[in-house]
This record gives sequence, C-alpha cells and structure tokens, in this order.
Amino acid sequence: MNDKRIVIVTGGRLGDWALPLIEPDDFLIGADAGALFLARRGLRPDIALGDFDSVTAEELALVRRVSAETREYDPVDKDYTDTELAWRLAVAKRPKEIVLVGGLGTRFDHTLANVHLLRFAAREGVPACLADEHNRIRLVSRSLRIADEGFPYISLLPLTESVTGITLTGFRYPLADAAIEIGQSIGISNKLTGGEGMIAIKEGLLLAIESRD
Repeated sequence: MNDKRIVIVTGGRLGDWALPLIEPDDFLIGADAGALFLARRGLRPDIALGDFDSVTAEELALVRRVSAETREYDPVDKDYTDTELAWRLAVAKRPKEIVLVGGLGTRFDHTLANVHLLRFAAREGVPACLADEHNRIRLVSRSLRIADEGFPYISLLPLTESVTGITLTGFRYPLADAAIEIGQSIGISNKLTGGEGMIAIKEGLLLAIESRD
C-alpha cells in the first residue's frame, strides 16, 4: 500500500473542516466516533474499529452497514486507545503517509498521546502527521522540507530531552548547528521567507508544528 495515503479519522474534535483533508483515493480508517463521522457524511470507511463506547447502538449499526470492514474491541481487554489501534494498523500497512484527523481535541491527555504516535511511525520509516483546520504536526528525525501551504507559523519543539545540530534554511530566523532542550521556547513562531524551507537535525527528535489562528 506504499502508493496510498491512509487517513485515520478518530473521535476527537471534528467538523466539516475535516472533509477537505480527505482525498478520493485515500484508504480510510474510522476509529470509534470517527467512523460515525465518516458514515454520516457519506464516506465509506475501509476499516472501522474501536470499542465504540462513544456511539449508540443505532449509530454502531450505521457504521457496520456502511463500512467495508468493522473490528470491535472489548473496552476492558484492549491495551491501546482506539486511535493507537488504528495507528498501529496503518503503520503495518506501510502507506506512503498517515494523516490523523480528529486527534487534536479538548482532551489534552489524548492529544499528547496522539502526538507521541508520530515517534512510532518514524521508527518504522512511515511519514505521518496530525492535522486539523489550524495545525499540521510532523516529526523530524533527520530532515524535513516544509512548503508554504497557508500556515504562517512554524514552531519547533523537542520530543526528546535535547535536539542537536539543528540547521534551518529558508526561515526568517535561521539556525546553524544549534541545539534546543526540552522546555525551551526558542523554536516558537518562526516563519518561512519564501515558498519553502528545510529543517535538518543531527541527533534527537523534533516536532515541526505548522499553525494558523
């Protein structure tokens, strides 16, 4: 499946803003209420999964009816959140990219856990991001090219204790072989100077967060 994207729609904060993030050829995984979101908007999940504790019996019947495949889990026996179950399944399929929609929401514990999933994908060599109408979050393990796609702010935050050898080109505030430690805000609210920029690092893991108000 490395010629296709996988889009995971999970049951965090969702709205019609999410629909343009889905392309016609995407492989769709709906996690719990995310599957219901897809079903109600006329989109057919290739796989719907979760414990479905966020939907009613009638809503689950709709998910089962419209999905190509439904995988149901016991909420007590499963070790992972519904989102992580979907993420692990997506990584195993080795797509060209994973996009998680609905993973940024009002539950900060779930949001942070979902951001940490980027590390799992990076370890397996699968490009991935979390996206909503205000943010796109990716992980830099060596280098990342960022194009100007309507996000005026680009923030860099370490996911490891420190990130070293950071070099930025094409940014208003460039860096050359710099280091950032976790807890420092020096990487907040940078900007591109042109159509694209490049982030390169030597050691560590760096979150690249593109955002708009």
